This record gives sequence, C-alpha cells and structure tokens, in this order.
Amino acid sequence: MIIQRYAENALRIIFGSQIDMEVHEQVRRAFFLLISLHRIDIIEIIPSFCSCLVIYEDDLTSYETLADLLNERLANLSAVEMPPPQVHEITVHYGGDYGPDLSFVAKHCQLSVSEVIERHCAELYTVFTVGFTPGFPYLGTLDERITAPRLETPRTRIPAGSVGIAQRQTGIYPFESPAGWQIIGRTDIRLFDPARPPYSLMQIGDKVRFIEVQ
Repeated sequence: MIIQRYAENALRIIFGSQIDMEVHEQVRRAFFLLISLHRIDIIEIIPSFCSCLVIYEDDLTSYETLADLLNERLANLSAVEMPPPQVHEITVHYGGDYGPDLSFVAKHCQLSVSEVIERHCAELYTVFTVGFTPGFPYLGTLDERITAPRLETPRTRIPAGSVGIAQRQTGIYPFESPAGWQIIGRTDIRLFDPARPPYSLMQIGDKVRFIEVQ
C-alpha cells in the first residue's frame, strides 16, 4: 500500500498496478473502512480499479496528519467488515439496432452471434469501479474469447442503456453519451436515479449477470 499526495486537498491510496480480484478486494475494504470513520475532514472517497482517492478539507486537516492516520487504520484490512455484494440481473436486447457492433465482434472473434451472446451472458461480473458518467459500471472480467478492441473513432452519441465491450471489460452506459466501446446490446434498466440515494444502481464489489431478452 502506498499513500501519496494527489492534489492540494487530496491523497491517493494505491494497492497495486493491475486489475485483479486481490487488488480489488483491498480497494473495496479500504473504501468501506474510510466510510466507517465518519470524519468531518474527509469530503469524498472515490474508489477505482487499484486505488482510493480521498478528498479532504484542508482547513480541518493536512496531508501529513491524514496520511499518518490512514497508514495506521489501513494496516489490517483483512479485519474490515463489508456488506455483502448485491447481485444484479440485467436484461439485454442484443444485436440489431440495439447492438450495432455485435456482428463485428462475432467476426473479429471468429464466433457466431449467438455464441458471443451466450458467452457474454455466461459470466458473473464484478463491478470494479463506477465512473466515466454517473452510474457507469466497469465490469470484469470478460471471457477472453469475446474480447474486442475499442472503436477507432468513438461515436458522438449512443442511447442510454447501451451495453458495450472493450478488451477484457464490459459496461453499461446509463445516459445518452459519447462511446468508444463496441456496442452489442441495450438494457431498459435504469442505472442512475438522482432522486433515489445512493443514486447509482451498482456499487463497487457488486455482481452482474446479463440475461438475453428473447
């Protein structure tokens, strides 16, 4: 674990340099531990693939003081109690106007369209982090047999609910937005609701299974 200054009022706690489940579990445990501290000098905690960003009120604390405290409190992450992850079943319309890149992915992977769908639905994915747009879940790990590159030229707009893949990840676009991933389907499920805390349907560590709409 490395703690480093990130900005005038932020620090970053780094647990590794690659995306894997062991690093993810450390990030998740640190995230829930930091929440449990209920410190008025911590403004926001943002977990990512390999780190946690901590934004603090520099009128109430300093980098040195907070770094010393976190080094002490994070020394035994294995003892941190965490809530069980929620499992989300996401129904998806695959292909056609819903998934304009599904045929490309099948051709790229030398599979049939139905085989790509079957393998995309076969995994129980982990929410490694949430970001890019509010509520966007980065899900892994994608079956290596259906990995595909990002688009050479990102689309300027795709519909809300679009399901995409890129390399070993899959994800869902909660809003109409630009997109550089291969879009293979679309869901009608709402992923972000600003009127209902905690706003994002999915949280770090949750599990996701895709189900094809027949």
